[in-house]
Amino acid sequence: MEATSLRFAEAARTLAREARAAGLRVPVFRSPPGIDGVQRTVRRRGTATTIAVRVRQRPWPAVMADMIEGIVVTNQLSGAPADTARTALWAAIQQATPVAA
Repeated sequence: MEATSLRFAEAARTLAREARAAGLRVPVFRSPPGIDGVQRTVRRRGTATTIAVRVRQRPWPAVMADMIEGIVVTNQLSGAPADTARTALWAAIQQATPVAA
C-alpha cells in the first residue's frame, strides 16, 4: 500500500515517542527531500538533524525503514545498540499501524 502524508505524520509521532522513551534524540521528519531523485536525505545543523523522506509512490514499509534508519543515523548508533533501537522502533510502529496495511 502506498504511504500517505497523514500516515507519515502519525508514524513520526509514534517513532518520536519511542525514541524519547529509549533516551534517543529525535530528528525532525519532513517530506519530500529537497533533492530530486532521492528517497531520503539527512541534514545536520548543529545538534539538530532533519530526515527528509519521499512518501509518494513508495511502499509503506520502505518509508518506515527510512524513518527508522533516520533515527539510528541521528544518534550515530552502530552494532548492537543500532540493532536494539531498530527492533524497538519497528515494534512500536507495528503496534500503532500495521506495516502491510
